Amino acid sequence: MATLSIRLPDSLHRHLKDLARKEKVSINQLVSTAVAEKMSALMTQDYLEALARQGDRAAFDRVLADVPAAPPDPWDRWDAPEGVSDSRKAESR
Repeated sequence: MATLSIRLPDSLHRHLKDLARKEKVSINQLVSTAVAEKMSALMTQDYLEALARQGDRAAFDRVLADVPAAPPDPWDRWDAPEGVSDSRKAESR
């Protein structure tokens, strides 16, 4: 396991200590978890962007063209937020 020294503003350190106490974990554990979560989010974004670059829009459109036009089941309907016109509601269905 590696050791890492970091400089934090006093206010951030104070909040970090309070949160670690509240969560009943060490500051090291809290920071390790926070770093792992952030790294996971960034790596997932990179992965999804790489997959998107491999996508083939023409192939997607061909597959989508084979899907019959039908209204969604009642449990699968999207009700547009207030202020969205009826024409936009119809387009989304």
